[in-house]
Amino acid sequence: MLPREELLKKVENREEIAKIIDKAEKAIKTWELVVTDFLSPPVLAEINQIFATLTEMKVIPWGGYPQAERQRVGIHREEVFADETQIPLVALDIAGNFLFDTATHRDFLGSILGTGIVREKIGDIIVLGERGAQVIVVEEIADFLEINLAQVRSVPVKTTRIDLTELKIRPPKIKEMTTVEASLRLDAVASFGFGLSRGKMSEAISNGDVRVNWKEITQPSYNVKHGDLVSFRGKGRLEIGNIEVTKKERYRINLTRFV
Repeated sequence: MLPREELLKKVENREEIAKIIDKAEKAIKTWELVVTDFLSPPVLAEINQIFATLTEMKVIPWGGYPQAERQRVGIHREEVFADETQIPLVALDIAGNFLFDTATHRDFLGSILGTGIVREKIGDIIVLGERGAQVIVVEEIADFLEINLAQVRSVPVKTTRIDLTELKIRPPKIKEMTTVEASLRLDAVASFGFGLSRGKMSEAISNGDVRVNWKEITQPSYNVKHGDLVSFRGKGRLEIGNIEVTKKERYRINLTRFV
């Protein structure tokens, strides 16, 4: 059995992680690959951290394409071979004419949830502008959505299965930047990276809109380090690159902005 209480000590998403530990224990007993529903980035980050300490267990995160935010996780014993092809996913095309009634990610998600499907069964939604969207789901709800997802906003849609290779993935826009700061404070570095005033950035951090490595950070004075991923709700992500100390004892920080 796994050291459940020890593993749950420092996690934020305790209830979800506890369910995943249950699945890991099932994988130990059955010597089979056990697959979760879709997990959010904060939960995925904690899962990777936890299972890195468990040498007898392996995890395979997969959401249909390499950059997927929401992913299912396959859990198996180290001795059992498994790969991402064994994680069942289905891609659906939601086609309609949205030229005069533009739909957002929230609209497509709301329409799917409106059919009675729970969020955990739904992966990434790729909005395609005026022609609709694509969505990745667990296999068991695909037939149901093909029949029941017939409208988004005021627009009639046709929902059909497509191959995962037909997903229209747009690579994120990347901007490389360098800043020199007096400290490694989150508010200072993020204000430059996201192009906001330091005051507004501090307010956003205090309001819980900013995460570092998918963990909520509400202290503007938090110090970032090389390799940290800063995500700002609605604004994208910022990766902290190399940090060098200048002759004037300031910090030269390389940043990569993903939009």
